Amino acid sequence: MKPILNIAELELTDQRHDERFGCRMGPIGARIGAQKLGYNLTVVPPGKRACPFHAHRINEEMFFVVEGTGEVRIGPERYPIKQGDVIACPPGGKSHAHQIINTGSVELKYLAVSTKLSAELVEYPDSGKFGVLAEYPNEEGKLERFRYLGRTEGGLDYWDGE
Repeated sequence: MKPILNIAELELTDQRHDERFGCRMGPIGARIGAQKLGYNLTVVPPGKRACPFHAHRINEEMFFVVEGTGEVRIGPERYPIKQGDVIACPPGGKSHAHQIINTGSVELKYLAVSTKLSAELVEYPDSGKFGVLAEYPNEEGKLERFRYLGRTEGGLDYWDGE
């Protein structure tokens, strides 16, 4: 496996949801042999955002703006962003929730880098959801993924069904 990849070689996959969310993403980390960090190139059209406003409780993210302009929501604040900006998103609660929005007139391209600690808890303050995500090897040694999204009011008692 070659440990170098030029972003011009990436195949970008469309991801869309309603009129607010849309992007094209190109995974990088696994293609160059990364093990403890995840990387991707994200391309967001004008007026869109790649994902909902969210906070990671375990993993840290960093974004590097390759092209374009926009804004990043971090907690209650909004900050303008442009080419060359580096954005830190450490783990934490609602005050660390973040979302990048393309407020410009051309595509916004950024490199997303994150730690890959598992299991992960992600909170979505705008919609009141949470997600539990985990990766682990199965009995054959292949990587399995577990993902659950829900709301706290739908929870069960620890002893339910026992």
